[in-house]
Amino acid sequence: MSDIAQTAADDPALKQPIFNIEKIYIKDLSLEMPGAPKIFLSNEQPEVEVNIHTEASVVDPGALYEVVLTATVTAKTTQNTVFLIEVAQAGLFHIRNLPPQDLEAVLAILCPTTLLPYAREAVAGIASRASLPPVTLKHMDFNQIYAQAQQQRNEPTPQASQVN
Repeated sequence: MSDIAQTAADDPALKQPIFNIEKIYIKDLSLEMPGAPKIFLSNEQPEVEVNIHTEASVVDPGALYEVVLTATVTAKTTQNTVFLIEVAQAGLFHIRNLPPQDLEAVLAILCPTTLLPYAREAVAGIASRASLPPVTLKHMDFNQIYAQAQQQRNEPTPQASQVN
C-alpha cells in the first residue's frame, strides 16, 4: 500500500460520521375532490383523518439513502369523501460511517423529522389552492414512534399452545 493510501485509510477524519441532506423533493402529490363542486355548498363538517408513514431505501450502499414520508389526509362526511390529499415528501440523504443500529435510528427519526415541515407545507398549500379549509399536519415525535416500534420488535410473540 502506498504511503498516501495508508495515510488516508488511517485518517480518523475520514471515519467520522457524516449526515448531509443532498436533496428534498416531492416524489408524488395528489388531490382528489370527487364531490366538487357540490362539496362547497354543504354545511356539514367533514371528519378529517391523517395517516403518516415513512419508508427508507438504499440508493448507494453506505452513502446515499432515500427516505419518503407519505402523508394522507382524508376528509369525509357521513355521505361522501370531501377530499383526499396525499403527498410523498422525499429526501436524499448522504449518511456514512454509522453503526447499523445508529443508521436505522437516523433513517427512522432524523430523516422523517427533517421531511415533516416540507410535507406540512405541501399539504397546506394544495388545500389552500383547492379552496379547501386549512389543513395543518401536526408535529410528530418520530423518536417516540421509533422507540415503540423497537419495543414491539423486542417483545416475545406468544407461542401457540399445543394440544396432544
